[in-house]
Amino acid sequence: MPESAPDDRPVTLDRRDGPHGEVALRRHGDHLEIIANGTFLMDTSDGRSERLLVDAAQASLPEDRLPATVLIGGLGVGFSLAHAAGATAASASASASGGVPDGTPAWSRITVVEREQAIIDWHHAGPLARISGGALADPRTVILHTDLVDHLRTTTDRYDALCLDIDNGPDWTVTEDNDDLYSPAGLAACKERLNPRGVLAVWSARPSPAFDEALRNAGFTGVTTEEVRVARGAPDVVHLAVRPA
Repeated sequence: MPESAPDDRPVTLDRRDGPHGEVALRRHGDHLEIIANGTFLMDTSDGRSERLLVDAAQASLPEDRLPATVLIGGLGVGFSLAHAAGATAASASASASGGVPDGTPAWSRITVVEREQAIIDWHHAGPLARISGGALADPRTVILHTDLVDHLRTTTDRYDALCLDIDNGPDWTVTEDNDDLYSPAGLAACKERLNPRGVLAVWSARPSPAFDEALRNAGFTGVTTEEVRVARGAPDVVHLAVRPA
């Protein structure tokens, strides 16, 4: 049974222990929250920055690459997946100029890597299905239950875009082993998994000039950040980088 909660305090809907610690799903008022090892990860209150993660990657791809393949690192509350499944590739002006026909899906294949079985379950048969249900039923969508860093280092698949949102940012990881993703070896693995001119997009709760520099040192070009203003504190950002042709 869920824990009772007087007033407006969060109600825990599910809590599980796994190989990476505890992960919990809470209801707080009208919103759902994911908590990992006592650290707030994300909730369903907004979703703008998760949608920007996908949109910014798509906008950075050459038009001749669309529809493209994308790997989403971290299922989270499902905003990025749902947005990717509904995205289209071209504007009317692009279609008129002989580009991708208007209304064409932006992504030909959507692969999601999630290491927490509990989060996958909450989407398939739990409260988060209201966000992701349509996208999970889409034949383009594949969910992989595995660690993102392990997948990047072992798979032979390549993608046109990597949209990564597994931490609160490169400088604020959920578990220590996630540090490997932002290391020189981790960024080299990201670059290897991208097709030429492919885009790496990394979500962060705050800007990280040091991570921008690490991307350049790893051989990426076109390193930029896009901001999403939040109610208080530093803006959320998406770090963008391109694998050279």
